[in-house]
Amino acid sequence: QPGEIFEYFFDNEVLTLVCDFTNKGAARNLEKGRKFSWTEISPGELKKFIGMLLYMSISRLPKIRDFWRTGSIFSLQTPATIMSRDWFLAILANVRMSDPEEDQQNDKLKGTETYDPLHRVRPLMEMIGTRCRALCHPRQHLAVDERYMKAKPTKWGLKFFVLADKNGYTVDFQLYTGKSNVSSGKGLSFDVVTTLVRKEYLGSGYIVYTDNFYTSPVLFKHLRTQGFGACGTYRQGRVGVPTTTENALTKKSPRGSIRWIRDGELLFVKWMDTREVSMCSTIHPVYTGESVQRWQKSPDGKVQKVAVPRPTAVTEYNKYMGGVDTSDQMIGTHSIHRKTKRW
Repeated sequence: QPGEIFEYFFDNEVLTLVCDFTNKGAARNLEKGRKFSWTEISPGELKKFIGMLLYMSISRLPKIRDFWRTGSIFSLQTPATIMSRDWFLAILANVRMSDPEEDQQNDKLKGTETYDPLHRVRPLMEMIGTRCRALCHPRQHLAVDERYMKAKPTKWGLKFFVLADKNGYTVDFQLYTGKSNVSSGKGLSFDVVTTLVRKEYLGSGYIVYTDNFYTSPVLFKHLRTQGFGACGTYRQGRVGVPTTTENALTKKSPRGSIRWIRDGELLFVKWMDTREVSMCSTIHPVYTGESVQRWQKSPDGKVQKVAVPRPTAVTEYNKYMGGVDTSDQMIGTHSIHRKTKRW
């Protein structure tokens, strides 16, 4: 049941933590002279509040107060039976995921290397991350990609780096906050993948798929030493990528042409489809007989579908790389659109 799955992640420990921080924050706001009615929130009341947020993501109205409006043919009966409007708004104004006293101390560190820009959400974020890693044993094929909490083509809002399996389950995630104080010196893409793909909780034997932002010979060799296979598209010009033009594909190469170079444990494959596709893999052979149907004009001018040879790495990449996109689709279906505070 959906409610049971929800409680695996928002269990009593998580709810109690948020309740404690929220009650503490509300008390401080009352001391500052803010006017609202408050009684200490319990885990049960917090679950009702979260339930209301989920309800609002399905039954969308222009304003929050509209959910409690009466005397209209568009009035909703459910919200008022769960909690009053003023109580919901009071929780919304005071809900916290971190200790307000510790927030105050962290705010004093702005501009220094020890300042944590995620301090206000870190306790909850880390608890949910722990549960994501522990509650589901993922399938063998994993993908690393970006997730934007707003429309992905526009690339604005919160940016997450996500490790997901083929079914769209989020195994682990990392919220991007800009340049990291702790880095390997091998680039952001290397640090992201090695932070998300860790042997201590995954074990070994997994195959990780990445796009050309992450793929590099340095990363793939490192994953190999950790017991992980890797496959991904790559950018020409990356350190360690072959630069030879001998026997290379050209714009005139027929569709289905395959070229490859092996460098120890790394296999670099180029394939001509509508355009040139470049793949790197540590676990796939070059070609095992796979083909894909493509429309092609015959010498007599007729357009017909023909079987075009396709490298194994391309076939497997297309099959397993979409896990993060699948989870994005599920998240985007029930998103709560409302004005929020920025800090």
